[in-house]
Amino acid sequence: MIPPAFFLLAALAAQPSGAAAPAAAVAATPSIPDEDVRTFAAIAGRKVAGRPVSGPYPTADKILILSRDDRGNPEIGASFAISARQSLPPPPQGTLAVVRLHQRSETTVPGPTPDDLAFVAANKLPLFVIGEWARPAPMWEVAWVDDAVRYRNIGEVGEIGPWQD
Repeated sequence: MIPPAFFLLAALAAQPSGAAAPAAAVAATPSIPDEDVRTFAAIAGRKVAGRPVSGPYPTADKILILSRDDRGNPEIGASFAISARQSLPPPPQGTLAVVRLHQRSETTVPGPTPDDLAFVAANKLPLFVIGEWARPAPMWEVAWVDDAVRYRNIGEVGEIGPWQD
C-alpha cells in the first residue's frame, strides 16, 4: 500500500522556506543519474509495479522520491500516489531522481508522457517512467542531456537503449 501525499508534504515541510539552495548542492545533482541510482530505480520501481493503490484515486500514479542515505546508498526517501492527470510537484531538496509508475499508457506509442518531459525540463532532474500496463513493466529514463530533454529505454535486465528526442 502506498501512503498518501503525507510523505511528500513532510519532505517539503522539512525544507527551509524562502531559503535558496546552496549552489554546490544544486551543482551536485547530475542531470544523468549514476549507475547505482539507475539500478536502484529499476529494481525498486519494478517491485512496486502492480501493487494496488488505496485512497481516493483508484488509477493513481505511484511516485518514488530517490535520495541517498547517510552511507551514500540510494534509498526511497518518500513515496506517494497522485492522480494520473496531475503534474508532478517540484521535488524536495536532496532528491536524486524521481520514479513515476503510470497505470495506463497515455501515449499512442508507449513511453514518457508530455507531462513527464515537462517535469524534467523544469527541474533538470532525472525521471524514471515505468509502465504498469504490461508485464514485464517497460521502463524509460528521462534526463536533461545536451541542453534538451531526452529519454531512453531501460530493458528488463538493465540494457540501455540510445537517447531519443
